[in-house]
Parts: sequence; structure tokens; C-alpha cells
Amino acid sequence: MLIVQKYGGTSVGSLERIENVARRVAQAREEGKDLVVVVSAMSGETNKLIEYAHHFSKNPSRREMDILLSSGERVTAALLAIALQEMGHDAIAMTGRQAGIRTDSTHTYARIEEIRTDAIKQRIEEGKIVIVAGFQGINEHGEVTTLGRGGSDLSAVALAGALKADACEIYSDVEGIYTTDPRIEPRAKKLEHISYDEMLELSSLGAKVLQNRSVELAKKMGVTIIARSSFSDDPGTIISEEDESMEAVVVSGIALDKNQARVSLREVADRPGIAAEIFNKLAEEQINVDMIIQNASKDGTTNLGFTVPQSELERAKEAISQGFGEEIGGADYDENICKVSIVGVGMKSHSGIAAKAFSTLAENNINIEMISTSEIKISMVIDEKYGELAVRTLHEAYELDK
Repeated sequence: MLIVQKYGGTSVGSLERIENVARRVAQAREEGKDLVVVVSAMSGETNKLIEYAHHFSKNPSRREMDILLSSGERVTAALLAIALQEMGHDAIAMTGRQAGIRTDSTHTYARIEEIRTDAIKQRIEEGKIVIVAGFQGINEHGEVTTLGRGGSDLSAVALAGALKADACEIYSDVEGIYTTDPRIEPRAKKLEHISYDEMLELSSLGAKVLQNRSVELAKKMGVTIIARSSFSDDPGTIISEEDESMEAVVVSGIALDKNQARVSLREVADRPGIAAEIFNKLAEEQINVDMIIQNASKDGTTNLGFTVPQSELERAKEAISQGFGEEIGGADYDENICKVSIVGVGMKSHSGIAAKAFSTLAENNINIEMISTSEIKISMVIDEKYGELAVRTLHEAYELDK
């Protein structure tokens, strides 16, 4: 049996924690499993390296940043291999390059194009535990690249798919996927099983346990993910294809995203192509637009509203002011909003889910400003100060604590 394990920054955040991981890996090895272990940098290490770079430059070269930031994972991989060797296990650390991870040439946010598994397979056949530095690879020119925040998850899933591993275990400081954030609702329950699509929605809507690109890749490659804690023996949550038992559960989880801002454009010239021009301009600036609402035309103009991440609001303001001065009567911007979302594959076969959500918020005097739906999701924009109250009341309304 071949298992890919991935340990996040908190799991390897100190020498003692790396030793704890080494014991876990050793135990799995003693159970007869072949292992490829992907590691993140020690918690805080990446931020420290970014600070070092910004000491010299406000806008450092992305190529040099990739070389700098990829070092954190290499340190962890080498230390874990040394710890395992001292425990009597044959382990070897490998960089992304040595592991055969090939990417495109987009520095600091590269995409994996292929994994050449020969080197890893040879080490496994030799009986070694392979420790791979996550978050990194090389492009066609032999340049080091990194995969963006959470990229070690992506490394692990891609390796599991390429090696046709039996499972990909993602270890962090939480015991699995919960019905909502336990820090907001202490009665949140850990899910035993969740579908790729539900996990994708929760990841993109604010849940931070798994990086959404890694879930998307797992679905594409058919990799079963198990989200577990490195600090307990809890079996965790399985993320896989949906089955009939999942559809029986109407709502699986509730997510809260506070990193949202609303853009409201007034008196927009109502002509064919104006919306395309506005959103193409935002796309050119790599601004991620989420929910969109357009009102009916009146007197040749219309109102257009949409949400963007707070971190991208200033760029959105600049793009709109530069590109559409005379065709937009005015613009308002609101950062004091949040997005509350209900997710569940069971929504496809059950009615009244949206009505219950709207009624629950109304009973708590929470006004809904925008609504977006899909087959398995309902998202609502509300005032940020009511975000956590909305999560708790919706969690209770759908009886997710039972």
C-alpha cells in the first residue's frame, strides 16, 4: 500500500513537532506502508523570508522570491529525513526538482504540468521513505518555481495522482472538516465524509482547511483525500466522489468569508457590451469577481453591483476610474460586508433550503444584500457585524449540531 502524507506548517512548526511527525511516519512504515511524505515550511518561516526580502525591496523579483521561499520546505524535508534516519528508518529528502515536479513558468504562482515519477519510484523500490519539499517545482528552463499559498497541498495531491497512491493524507492542526468553524460555533460537528464538490465550495467560500486548487486536482485525478490532525489519532474526514449517503444529508456545512468588499456602480450606460468591457478590464488586472447583480434598465442606464476580495478592492477602484469615467455615473464601495454560504449536495434533491435560510436570517433581523446560488450552494452577502450570528443561527436551523 502506497500512501502520500502531507504535513502543514503547524505540524512541523518546531523541532519537537518534526520529531512527532517522524514518529507518525515511522509507525506507518512499521505497519508495512510505502510512504511519500510532503512537508511545508515550519510555521512562520515563509512570512519571515518575505520580510527579509522586503527589507531590501518593496517589489522584489518574483524569480528571486521563488528561490528564497522554496528554501523553507527544503529545510523541513532534510530535518525530517535526519530524524527518521536516527530512528533507524531509511529516509531520503528530495527537492521539488529532484521529485520530478514540472511546472509552467509563472513565478510565485506556478501550475503543475507533469510529474516525472521515475526518481521517486526508484527510491520507493529501494525501501526508502521519500520526503519531498512541497510548494515547489521547476519550469522547462530549469528555474525554481513555487505554487502559491497552500501549494504543499497541491504537491501532495499531484504526487498521489501521478504515483497512483491508495490515499493522500493531509495533516494539519485540526481533526478534519467541520460543519462550520468551531471557533464560531462550538457545537460544530466533524464530518466523516464529504464530496469533492462540497469541499471545493467550502474551500472557495472561506473554509481554510484545504487549498481549493488541491481539491480540484484531487477530483480530476480521482485521488481520495483524508484530512487529519497530526496531534491526535482521530480518523479524520474522507474527501471523495459523492455517493447516495451524501445526498441524504441536505446541508453539509456553512462557511463565512470576511475578506469581501462590495462595488456598486450607479447609472451605468445601458448598451450592449458594457458589462463585458467592465469585467474584462477587471480580469486584465487579475481581480477576482464573485457575486454579480444588475438591475433592470431605466432611462438608458442601469445599476451594477459585484463583490471582490478586500485585498483587491483598491485595484478594482483604479481599474474602474481609469477605464469608464464617462459611462458610469458614480461608484460606492463597502468593505463592511461578509459572505455566508450554505453548502450541500443534498440541495439538488430537496426543496425549501433557500426559504429556510432567508427566514432564519429575517427572524434575527439580518438583512440580505446580495444572493447567489448554484446546485449545491446558497451564498448571501450581509453586514459584517452579523456574520458570526448568521453562521450560528443557520447551523442551528439546519440541525448540523445533531
